[in-house]
Amino acid sequence: MEKVVIVTGANSGIGLALCERLLTEDTQLRLCLACRNMQRAEAARSALLTSHAGAHVDLLQLDVGSVESVLDAAKVVKARYNRIDFLYLNAGIMPNPQVDIRAFFKGLFSRNVINMFATAEGLLTQQDRLNSDGLQEVFATNLFGHFVLIRELEPLLCQTGHTSRVMWTSSSNARRSAFSIDDIQHRKGTEPYSSSKYASDMLSVALNRRMNGQGLFSSVVCPGLVMTNLTYGILPSSFWTLIMPIMWLIRIFTNTFTLTPYNGAEALHWLFLQKPESLDPRAKYHSLTSGLGTNYTEPRQMDINGETADVLFSKLLELEKGVRRKLCERNADNEAHQRWTTEQRVK
Repeated sequence: MEKVVIVTGANSGIGLALCERLLTEDTQLRLCLACRNMQRAEAARSALLTSHAGAHVDLLQLDVGSVESVLDAAKVVKARYNRIDFLYLNAGIMPNPQVDIRAFFKGLFSRNVINMFATAEGLLTQQDRLNSDGLQEVFATNLFGHFVLIRELEPLLCQTGHTSRVMWTSSSNARRSAFSIDDIQHRKGTEPYSSSKYASDMLSVALNRRMNGQGLFSSVVCPGLVMTNLTYGILPSSFWTLIMPIMWLIRIFTNTFTLTPYNGAEALHWLFLQKPESLDPRAKYHSLTSGLGTNYTEPRQMDINGETADVLFSKLLELEKGVRRKLCERNADNEAHQRWTTEQRVK
């Protein structure tokens, strides 16, 4: 029986590299690229089919930063597939990153240089904004949209006698100090990316506590330091050109500098091959690359409190109810406006 695999944010970077590796591993997959930009998604699909002729690759329009788009996409998925085996939650954003240049150069020539690049702690902030649903954009895209997607696809993920997997692309920048259970959207902070990634780590733990008994297993992955469009957006391209030789040199002494999307997808690919019952529900699986270029995966315990993770899950449920209610009201107003406009035209 062919496995059904959905990957969000699959048109470039780690998502596309993962798709390439999965098709190399199993040519019988039914792979679905869930992307916001359909032109880029089609280009990614064409590239995959060029290297894997005959592969079954579907496209799905999905903007996880919009609840309405998530609900529409879920309807398509439920009409197209009768189950889901793997759901890779890879899409994410880091808008308007701001780098403390003084801290950067101070760290560049210090003993802390590896940790600085690996975690961006004390170095990187972002300017967040509200989206069309009235939510903080980073929170909505990196966490909440994926939460709603899981909820909508539960009938395909949780079936009797069937095991499904949910896998989150997290980050080494996911830090407990950046997250507050009293401000889950990070409205009051300056590190929404770090907060959202720590929240996704927590949500994975909560999913395992609640849904392992229903056959759904969740895992978290850290891809390491990978050069993707998101990473390159942090600093000007000329700056990256200058420091890339330094980064390749540092890579000899650390295993967290995976650098390429292919290497960064190592743990995501490794998890595809594992039995979920053998995995640690409280571990983050790190993609690592040795100084000689060998890729491997290593689990590391996450700094997560299970009870707090459950509280986060409950807060997300309440927020989901509120957002759905507002969406229904908005759609009702739009329908009423359309009826009024039609009536005026008739008159």
